[in-house]
Amino acid sequence: MPRSVATQLMFEGRAEEAMRLYVALFQGEVTAVEKYGPGEPGKEGSVKRAEFIVGGHRLACIDSPISHGFTFTPSTSLFVECRDEAEFDEALEALSSGGTVMMPAGNYEFSRKFAWVGDRFGVSWQLNLA
Repeated sequence: MPRSVATQLMFEGRAEEAMRLYVALFQGEVTAVEKYGPGEPGKEGSVKRAEFIVGGHRLACIDSPISHGFTFTPSTSLFVECRDEAEFDEALEALSSGGTVMMPAGNYEFSRKFAWVGDRFGVSWQLNLA
């Protein structure tokens, strides 16, 4: 049995910015941040590894020191059960700003209010108001 499991998000220079947005938006908490120092493989001051919690879900993020030919895919997304319509609307506005709306907010058969967005960092979010 593993000691723990966390969702790992890999960025190329925007990990801290993304993490701070998610923590602020969902009243989360940053639990650890380690940054690259001089002479290390990553850009000095970028995130070597950070951990944070949103909605009781533990996540980790890094700024990869290596440029990759891939990024996030919508087939993996963070599913958020919003408390109320105000939280839903705030999350939708913040996450879709500079991103893409894959399914606009609406009443779907499976949910009275649902939206699927890709944020400006490429992370996919499904927002639900049951």
